[in-house]
Amino acid sequence: MEIVIRADPDEVARTVADIVEGYVRQGAATLGLATGSSPLPSYRELARRHRADGLDFSRCRAFLLDEYVGLPKSHPQSYYSVIRAEFVDHVNLDPARVLSPDGESADIGAEGARYDAAIAAAGGVDVQLLGIGTDGHIGFNEPGSALTSRTRVKTLTAQTRRDNARFFDGPDDVPHHVLTQGLGTICEARHLVMIATGAGKAEAVAAAAEGPLSAFCPASVVQWHPHVTVVIDEAAAGALKLAGYYRYALANKPAWQSF
Repeated sequence: MEIVIRADPDEVARTVADIVEGYVRQGAATLGLATGSSPLPSYRELARRHRADGLDFSRCRAFLLDEYVGLPKSHPQSYYSVIRAEFVDHVNLDPARVLSPDGESADIGAEGARYDAAIAAAGGVDVQLLGIGTDGHIGFNEPGSALTSRTRVKTLTAQTRRDNARFFDGPDDVPHHVLTQGLGTICEARHLVMIATGAGKAEAVAAAAEGPLSAFCPASVVQWHPHVTVVIDEAAAGALKLAGYYRYALANKPAWQSF
């Protein structure tokens, strides 16, 4: 795991965009896209590079982490709609090649297995973007999620529903259930990039990176992965015990070694 501490959220966004751009410029990359607030500045930076520098997404495909159960794709807060409005509509990534779990499936119990099979058939995800919740969740794998879990239906905690109520007319409009890639599914991506900014994420970042590997902090599963880059700002680094070492290691990173 490499922990990259940047001065502010803008620098975080540029670093994440640098990583994604590297994969995109290689050609037919498969991107794992997260919704939520953490990756939005990175998406805006990637869109800027598309407009200004011709960064070409036309050969890419993408898979989303999660989707609300029962929310129509046309709903503005479905993740199908959100990722298009926030990113896909601003680059030349074919919307038909951006796939998400089907929250309207007639067989919702089988949808997770179908989605995992679709990811496998595409050759897997090259680089997966992740946010992290204040309780350590990634995707919608709430605390207590099995570390080897697959894409499945999960019940949102009351706290997560309260956190997401700002995107809806009120708390009662937030669905109770989601389809989310499992922790085992997420860890099959070849490169994980976890993003966090702000002091509110500091304890979760420290638990994920330096705490025990535990279902109590689902994001700690990244400790198992062979290629993880955690990109955070100074505020989100506030609870890290080894922050000084991470800064030292980054400052002395070999010139030939990429993220």
